[in-house]
Amino acid sequence: MIAEVETHNLAEPLKAFFGFGGFKGTQEAIINNILNKQDTFVIMPTGGGKSLCYQLPAIMSEGTAIIVSPLIALMKNR
Repeated sequence: MIAEVETHNLAEPLKAFFGFGGFKGTQEAIINNILNKQDTFVIMPTGGGKSLCYQLPAIMSEGTAIIVSPLIALMKNR
């Protein structure tokens, strides 16, 4: 069974919180997927816009968001 996908109004919070007028690449689809509570695995290059993919859904959702990021460890592991 294929779940019905809800499309969220993301333009207003994107502009209000981050000042951006549009999304980069697949960000909008990824964020909609997360807001629809679908398991989501994202691989993007540096500068691809991964941070927005977890920051905007966290702001738009109720409750507390916990982000586990190995960024510092990756920077030190050269």
